[in-house]
Amino acid sequence: MTKLSYLHEPGVLQNLSTRYQTNEIYTYTGSILIAVNPFQRLPHLYDGHMMEQYKGAPLGELSPHVFVIADVAYRAMINEGKSNSILVSGESGAGKTETTKMLMRYLAYLGGRKGTEGRTVEQQVLESNPVLEAFGNAKTVRNNNSSRFGKFVEIQFDKHGRISGAAIRTYLLERSRVCQISDPERNYHCFYLLCAAPPEEIEKYKLGDPKSFHYLNQSNCYQLADVSDAHEFLATRRAMDIVGISQKEQEAIFRVVASILHIGNIQFAKGKEVDSSVLKDDKSKFHLQTTAELLMCDAVALEDALLKRVMVTPEEVIKRSLDPDGATVSRDGLAKTIYSRLFDWLVDKINVSIGQDPNSKTLIGVLDIYGFESFKTNSFEQFCINFTNEKLQQHFNQHVFKMEQEEYTKEEIDWSYIEFVDNQDVLDLIEKKPGGIVALLDEACMFPKSTHETFSQKLYQTFKSHKRFIKPKLSRTDFTIAHYAGEVLYQSDQFLDKNKDYVIPEHQDLLSASKCSFVSGLFPPIQEETNKSSNKSSKFSSIGSRFKLQLQQLMETLNSTEPHYIRCVKPNNVLKPAIFENVNVMQQLRCGGVLEAIRISCAGYPTRKTFFEFLNRFTLLAPDALEGNNDEKAACRKILEKMGLKGFQIGKTKVFLRAGQMAELDGRRAEKLNTAAKVIQRKTRTHITRKQFLALQKAAISVQSLCRGRLAQKLFDSMKREAAALKIQTSLRKHLARVNYLKLNSLVLVLQTGLRAMAARNEFRYKKQMKAAIIIQAYWRGHRASSYYKKLIRSSIVTQCRWRGRLARRELRKLKMEARETGALKEAKDKLEKQVEELTWRVQLEKRLRTDLEEAKAQEIEKLQNSLQEMQSKIDEANNLLLKEREAAQKAIEEASSIIKETPVPVEDTEKIEAMTLEMENLKTSLHSEKERADDIEKKYREAIESTEEKSKKLEEVEKRNRQLQESLTRLEEKVNNIESENKVLRQQALNMAQQTKLHSGRSRSIIQRTESQKSNLDLHSPSMNSRDQLEVEERPQKSLNEKQQEYQDLLIRCIAQHLGFSKGRPVAACMIYKCLRQWRSFEVERTSIFDRVIQTIGQAIETQDNNDTLAYWLSNVSTLLLLLQCTLKAGGAAGVAPQYRRTSSASLFGRMTLSFRGTPQGVNLSAANRGGTGGSYNLGQVDAKYPALLFKQQLTAYVEKIYGMIRDNLKKEISPLLGLCIQAPRISRASLLKGTARTLANAAAQEVLIAHWQGIVKSLVNFLNILKNNFVPPFLVRKVFTQIFSFINVQLFNSLLLRRECCSFSNGEYVKAGLAELEHWCYRATDEYTGSAWDELKHIRQAIGFLVIHQKPKKTLDEISHDLCPVLSIQQLYRISTMYWDDKYGTQSLSSDVISNMRVLMTEDSNNAVSSSFLLDDDSSIPFSVDDLSKSMDQIDIADIEPPPLIRENSGFSFLLPVVD
Repeated sequence: MTKLSYLHEPGVLQNLSTRYQTNEIYTYTGSILIAVNPFQRLPHLYDGHMMEQYKGAPLGELSPHVFVIADVAYRAMINEGKSNSILVSGESGAGKTETTKMLMRYLAYLGGRKGTEGRTVEQQVLESNPVLEAFGNAKTVRNNNSSRFGKFVEIQFDKHGRISGAAIRTYLLERSRVCQISDPERNYHCFYLLCAAPPEEIEKYKLGDPKSFHYLNQSNCYQLADVSDAHEFLATRRAMDIVGISQKEQEAIFRVVASILHIGNIQFAKGKEVDSSVLKDDKSKFHLQTTAELLMCDAVALEDALLKRVMVTPEEVIKRSLDPDGATVSRDGLAKTIYSRLFDWLVDKINVSIGQDPNSKTLIGVLDIYGFESFKTNSFEQFCINFTNEKLQQHFNQHVFKMEQEEYTKEEIDWSYIEFVDNQDVLDLIEKKPGGIVALLDEACMFPKSTHETFSQKLYQTFKSHKRFIKPKLSRTDFTIAHYAGEVLYQSDQFLDKNKDYVIPEHQDLLSASKCSFVSGLFPPIQEETNKSSNKSSKFSSIGSRFKLQLQQLMETLNSTEPHYIRCVKPNNVLKPAIFENVNVMQQLRCGGVLEAIRISCAGYPTRKTFFEFLNRFTLLAPDALEGNNDEKAACRKILEKMGLKGFQIGKTKVFLRAGQMAELDGRRAEKLNTAAKVIQRKTRTHITRKQFLALQKAAISVQSLCRGRLAQKLFDSMKREAAALKIQTSLRKHLARVNYLKLNSLVLVLQTGLRAMAARNEFRYKKQMKAAIIIQAYWRGHRASSYYKKLIRSSIVTQCRWRGRLARRELRKLKMEARETGALKEAKDKLEKQVEELTWRVQLEKRLRTDLEEAKAQEIEKLQNSLQEMQSKIDEANNLLLKEREAAQKAIEEASSIIKETPVPVEDTEKIEAMTLEMENLKTSLHSEKERADDIEKKYREAIESTEEKSKKLEEVEKRNRQLQESLTRLEEKVNNIESENKVLRQQALNMAQQTKLHSGRSRSIIQRTESQKSNLDLHSPSMNSRDQLEVEERPQKSLNEKQQEYQDLLIRCIAQHLGFSKGRPVAACMIYKCLRQWRSFEVERTSIFDRVIQTIGQAIETQDNNDTLAYWLSNVSTLLLLLQCTLKAGGAAGVAPQYRRTSSASLFGRMTLSFRGTPQGVNLSAANRGGTGGSYNLGQVDAKYPALLFKQQLTAYVEKIYGMIRDNLKKEISPLLGLCIQAPRISRASLLKGTARTLANAAAQEVLIAHWQGIVKSLVNFLNILKNNFVPPFLVRKVFTQIFSFINVQLFNSLLLRRECCSFSNGEYVKAGLAELEHWCYRATDEYTGSAWDELKHIRQAIGFLVIHQKPKKTLDEISHDLCPVLSIQQLYRISTMYWDDKYGTQSLSSDVISNMRVLMTEDSNNAVSSSFLLDDDSSIPFSVDDLSKSMDQIDIADIEPPPLIRENSGFSFLLPVVD
């Protein structure tokens, strides 16, 4: 915006508004990015393609974007080796969090590296957002999800520029919100999420409705619009699992949250002693006990910690009781301390989970912090927030001024007179020591008797002469500070309480001694100091001082980095797109410092042009400036001086202009160009017009002379001919007239005589015949009328009896068939129940056998192990004895060798050795046998394990089958119930028809009797005649009401016959029909004609099958109406009511409406009585439907299927010719290639022509999909249509491939493969929502084409082809393709002869199978869905706010269709 001709507030607003209306939400102000929240998804701005475009692009080269700021920061960090920071600011709801997410996403794209468990650092940071939002966000006046803390995300990079770690720093959690909230705000989300947890969680923590807790019921807002706390609770638990918080830690966290709610319900009353307090009632004792159980501490100690204080003096330790107010303050302090420690623990846990890199030298920090706040009531939190924004504004001003200074210094121009506004005086007012507001607040908090009144008086005395501090006239405790964004009035009532941050020693000792390690970890023991006075002084700490220290650390971090600024703007307060409020945006720009940056820019030289750009644009203002001069700088100076501009400066490479000078130069340039254009146009038009006039004048004179001569000649000739002709005609006409007259006179006399005689004879003959015929007709008609009358009476009686009997027999036959079907379903149900019981018994038996087998195996293994150990010990003992015996024998032999000369060795030792040797061999044999036995046992053990695994698998299969049977049993029960209810309705209908038959037969007999006694006298005063007159009198209002109802129905039918369109994606006609039928109670009557008229209207509308738009419109309406009926109608309404032939007026539809007509005066809205206090939402409760309503539902189902089939067949007809062209295209392509082989351009053009057929199919699909989308056809039906269309394409192409050898070629395969790629690309663009599994329907043609285009076919085996390449194709189809294949491009061969012979053998084996002998595919034209599938796939429809058309809206009888306004 610094390049605007007029750089001021209206120009800035106009620029932002114009860009916002075209979804250009990003705008530069120098290097500052302004982001306006669009309040809608713009995915095209943030996809991978956009990231690739902005990668490495310098600032200003492409359109403004948040990616540019991130890229500039990253490039600066890589090139300069210096850390950078991005400051994202704005008020609540301006989109700061989303902007932060986009920044981290782009930084991860530039320096992304896999994190732990396959997640990047950016993903880990984003996954921690739900946890931080649950515990740190709350509903405020301006935003439903406002962050009540500041956040600074440090993304660390290694020396290669890759992300190596991250950390989250938080600032100033709003602790006071735990105990105090104002209407209509809410407390932190976690409290409401826990109250909406599953029942077992609520019971475990002894929670209830949020209205029952003091910390939550201070506001009347408990639920957020369109947000389910129960779903958010589960999402938060999942986010905790992802972050790395264990289940044990999660349980401890929610125990702590629940304990805070219970702490808030502890109330105190005055005790018996002075200034003492006790628990108020049993409810408070219950909450105290529950708190102690949740925190795992002593209840008595907790009570003492809340009600008493320990004072340590040099002489003794004194226990002091607290009054109820002091105990309440102690209670709230404990709750705030616990919640603050819990939030700090969560932040530390998240940082540990993400991981930091200690070796990182550079980082990019993203600061997501609250903007300037000014409400009706501003407390300590707003004071700290605005203090932060003052600091950031000072940093922002210094940075902007620094950039201006660098630019002017680089160009070597004079900039010393530019004024720089600093807000240091406001910062000194707040943070200066010892006289700042924060210091005075800490001083007041250290004195026990200080109040907010004394604190305010201290401020008034200290800053009475300060220009930024204002004392209100009508308040003794409020004060006003003039911030950079405007004056803010602060209420100091809660300043002292909210500033105190010390932990009470009794609370510290109590929670440190908790048996829960998590709670005790939140309160580690404080190291005791020898000096008690220093210990006492160290107890006090304040929020203000701690926040000032954190802010100082943040500013040091920002000052050590290169800052980049993003200012988020909220265009409106209703949070809706396409609304731009100028006053609101201007206030935000002022608060964000954008206007200050523009003012700094305007104070200097906002317009800067290079010499080349300036000369290229403005040389025409002074053409003589470049004559004989090549110095661009001097030429620019001449032009500016000639124009009379002052205050500009000439730099080394640029021209610097003051605000408004650029617009003045553009105006003069446009004026000069306009004057020159007018002169050129005037001269050119004069020359052209004169040239045309002279040529036209010369041609006109020549044409006029020729035409006049020719006309005079023709006139003379015509006059001569006319005179001669008149003379000839006169003589000839006279002669001819005389001859004709004489001849005609004689002929007329003869004809008159003959005709008059013949006419007289004919008239006499006709009168005679007429008289005889009249006599015969009279006798014959009398006889015929009498006979016909008697015969008609007899035949009508016989026909009526036979027809009624036939109808009764037909109904009886239907009822018997339905009874049989119901019985069969019940038998199937019983069989399935028996199978389920048998399978359950088998599963239990298998489990029992498995358990016994495992126990027996364990015992046997234990015995074998013991026996092995015993045998091993025996073997060891035997080896030891053997060694000892050998040593003894050796010694004996050595001793005896010197004594024995010729005498033999004594026999005893030798026998011992032999015995020992024999025993050794026996032991070895037994050892070998034991080893073999152990091997056998181990082998049996492995076999037993394998058999156990097999049995466990079988057991799982049985359990799975058992579940499936149970599900099928449940579905069968539902079907049986529906059939039984419909059966009851049909039985009731049959009874009605039977009774009506009897009544009609009685009437027919009475008619016969009356006919026979026609000549008898009638008694006009009989009782029957009197009763008939009374009935006629009663039925007159009924008839008038029927006529009125008929008028309403006619108006409805006339209205729905028109195209009513859609309202927010909902068809108006369907919703209007449903509401009328529901209002008139048409579903509950046994006779009505409205259903047939609606069906007839729909049938007439879809008679023209070629109009897909009309068919799609009615498909959307009929499916929506069917869904509404599916949710509403319930069969079985007339099962137990005895039918009557003659209904009373109150029992029928019109009788029920009579009550409402008679109960309301004329002109009153008739629908008001039937509409309850719905409050604007329409009730879709179920009603007991009669037979006409059920029949209407079945007719709608039939029309849905019919319209669906018509739409599908129309699309098939449209693409069939194109499919034929696609199949024939390869021959055309080969002919064109043979004619012009050397012309590559011609070949490329031919390929484009060939692919055009496929593009025609895609175009048809696109147009068809647009029609369905525009008419809001349910996506479920759209998916079914395209699935069958792709199946049709698959069948047509595949069958043509098998039937035509010229299509089974290599080039045709390449061509069809390219066409299939076009279809696949269309499926990707249309998304799965509308295509579903349509692409999978092309599996036959895809695999067949894949076979045609593969190389080295002779090397392929039958197994590779049938299992890997073409698993869907049968052997007959593979054999057909392989034998018909020919390579017209490379001349290669098909499959090897061995593979072909193997295929032939397999085909011979399958020759007896009738199914496998067919190699062609069949097209499936059935309806691939049911009503239940359609109703499950469609969402619930809200029809309350549907606006009726003007024709209906003007009629008072349809006022129930108008939306209800609360």
